[in-house]
Amino acid sequence: MSDGRPRRRKAVGYERRIVVVSLLASLPGIVAALLLVWMGDFTARLAWTVTAILMLVLLIALYSLHEHLVHPLRTLSNILAALREEDYSIRSRGARDDDALGEVLVEVNELSAMLREQRLDAMEAAALVSAVISEIDAAIFVFDGERRLRLVNRAAERLLDRPTERLLGSHAAELDLDSLLSGDPSGTVERSFPGGSGRFGYRWSLVREKGMPHSLLVVADLSRALREEERQAWQRLVRVLGHELNNSLAPIKSISESLERVVAKEPLPSDWRDDLGRGLGIISSRADTLTRFMSTYASLTRLPPPTLAPVDLGELIRRVSALEQRLAVAVDPGPRIRIRADAAQIEQLLINLLRNAVEAALQTGGGVSISWRRRPGAVEISILDEGPGISGGTNLFVPFYTTKPGGSGIGLVLSRQIAEAHGGSLTLENREERTGVEALLRLPV
Repeated sequence: MSDGRPRRRKAVGYERRIVVVSLLASLPGIVAALLLVWMGDFTARLAWTVTAILMLVLLIALYSLHEHLVHPLRTLSNILAALREEDYSIRSRGARDDDALGEVLVEVNELSAMLREQRLDAMEAAALVSAVISEIDAAIFVFDGERRLRLVNRAAERLLDRPTERLLGSHAAELDLDSLLSGDPSGTVERSFPGGSGRFGYRWSLVREKGMPHSLLVVADLSRALREEERQAWQRLVRVLGHELNNSLAPIKSISESLERVVAKEPLPSDWRDDLGRGLGIISSRADTLTRFMSTYASLTRLPPPTLAPVDLGELIRRVSALEQRLAVAVDPGPRIRIRADAAQIEQLLINLLRNAVEAALQTGGGVSISWRRRPGAVEISILDEGPGISGGTNLFVPFYTTKPGGSGIGLVLSRQIAEAHGGSLTLENREERTGVEALLRLPV
């Protein structure tokens, strides 16, 4: 019984259509030939022989036509199937560019060669990325949408003290990493892992693989870097303190020994009072120098945190520039900008920079200018001088390093501390267009 729906006609296959069309095309000629044979003055035996030969030729022609049309298509199908299986070694030998089918096979061969090159490039890139990830000192974890671990590197193995085979497939909670994936995208924590404990920095982000979301977590051990920085800081501190203490204690010791020899003489020399006064004066002077040094050094650690309040930057710059009396500072007007800053600290910072710029410009008879401009999320204050420039720029921000007679060597250090306390930065570089220095202060808006 029919269910009332129209029945779909079964499609005739491509090969059958080729045979049917070829047969229909040759049928009129064959019929005409048979009519001529059977209606002509031929014997029955000859007529049957000719008929059999014609039918055999027809079958051979249909078979040959079928093979010439179907074989290239099957070859093309095999090549496409190989491409789907990422096998790019199969090629068609019948590819030629002087007919339509040959052009198709040529394009398929070119496509196969291109995919092979891309596959090799992708494999090389994947191998490079894998090697880089393995050698990175930070631990790298990749979790799927269910927070199951899918990828780790060697640093992660060392951090968790387990081989990759035992880590893959584990849940983030089992590895004590779930809290890092649930918190802020980045931060620092004090943690204890099977492979080590201390202060760790972490960062995680969402990535996609085959359209599925994954979590990429990077954990870096900060303790070792902090300890190295602390060691270097102590070395610099001891070096600076030792240098200054030796500079003061060596003459004090020498003068003390000389005075001791003077007062030990019997009878005392006639000018012993003069020698004693000069010696004690030198000792007092070096002691004062040492006291000033220690007071100056202590000021580096007593910088209070900035008290932020709205500040009109242009007004502040004009006021500070007017304080310099040795040389007129050219103020290039900029946009009106209000920032949140500690006005007293920023003022002291600018005073230090302008004092250095003016002292440099006075050496060459040049000028000093100050300008400011807005940048995305920040404002840049530029102080240009026409002095001789700077040499040994790597030591500019080393405490107590100075090239000026009588300089303390802490002005730039304090200035950079103030800038960084406001979330900004301070750099000094030689100008490119002429001699001189550009001090560039960047502060967040």
